[in-house]
Amino acid sequence: MKKLLLLGGLRYLIPVIKVAHEIGIYVITCDYLPNNIAHRYSDEYINESIIDKEAILKIAKEKKIDGIMSFAVDPGVVTAAYVAEKMGLPFQCSYEAACVLQDKSRFRKFLFDNNFNTPKAKGYSRVEDALEDVDLFNWPLVVKPVDSAGSKGVTKVDRCEDLSKAIELALKVSHSGNFIIEDFIEKNGLSSGSESFVVDGVLKYNGFYDQFFDNLSDNSFTPVGESWPSKKAEVYLQDVRNQVQRVIDLLNIKTGLLNIEWRVCTDGKVYLMEISPRGGGNRLAEMLNYAADVDIIKAEVIKSVGATIPFEVHEPNYKGYFAIVVLHSNKSGIFHSVEINDTIRKFIFEKEIRINKGDFIERFSGANNAIGTLFLKFTSQEELDFYMKDHTKWVTIKLQEKW
Repeated sequence: MKKLLLLGGLRYLIPVIKVAHEIGIYVITCDYLPNNIAHRYSDEYINESIIDKEAILKIAKEKKIDGIMSFAVDPGVVTAAYVAEKMGLPFQCSYEAACVLQDKSRFRKFLFDNNFNTPKAKGYSRVEDALEDVDLFNWPLVVKPVDSAGSKGVTKVDRCEDLSKAIELALKVSHSGNFIIEDFIEKNGLSSGSESFVVDGVLKYNGFYDQFFDNLSDNSFTPVGESWPSKKAEVYLQDVRNQVQRVIDLLNIKTGLLNIEWRVCTDGKVYLMEISPRGGGNRLAEMLNYAADVDIIKAEVIKSVGATIPFEVHEPNYKGYFAIVVLHSNKSGIFHSVEINDTIRKFIFEKEIRINKGDFIERFSGANNAIGTLFLKFTSQEELDFYMKDHTKWVTIKLQEKW
């Protein structure tokens, strides 16, 4: 029986584990949080930090694993690439390429050096150095940790006097103690992304989606919804394909999932914002398996243990108009319930609540504060647009009035 090591224990890993079990793979999950939900579904759990490359490599050798993944778990991606390279296991890319993709500062430099569209950006480890460079950028700015996911620690800064506070916030969630400052580039329309799949160095599948945000939340850079198919014009979608393929060629990416963030800006150009060699959060790959006709989770699992994918990976053919709503609260408090208006209830085909009545919830400042998700299917693009324009009209998070 082949063995697959999954880094992390979030809910996002459950469908990966189920697919692995369906095809007869033994699954080991690993992180330092034994109460994470995915550990209940795996065959074995190991308590260890997933950012400790050498510790994970030792475990992988002892367990004689056949594959390693950090599916939708950003902190473990570099470790997974490192272990895969040391043991000769399948992975999307080399360890060095993963380090470039996973470090926002290095990725911006890579884009600039290879003549991609990219905002002016610079990475720092010292606050003092960043404050000396305030005239280097075109304000407003964006400050980010170089190595966090879910838009945690990201701040738009309009005034020089607010820069220090934004840097402090970024450093609080940075694993490496490094941050990046870059020009804020204004998007034209909705931001977009893709769950994409590469086969033997060729981009075969692009599950393009559009993103929705809550401007009233603490972090308006964290998506609170996605929809398929993307409404972006084909000229932009093809531009993304071309740019991503060039990244694949330059970094010698082989086979597997990529999570991509991109946007069309007011200058009419397409900008690649992030590319990560993993599945995305917010259950994106799960939704795409409902919405389209290629099982990208199964393809990723099969690839990860060195087997041949037994079906064609091609551009998705959609079965309707689909959307994800990320359930969240803009207030902290004791969770009571999720109230859903009957008008939108008929479009919901899956509801997931990750917490229980009486649990304390933090106000939404990053993807880790999500309460759950709704999967919706609409009969037309117009219908989707109407309900997704402001889903808070139809979905309300109720908190207890008294603690």
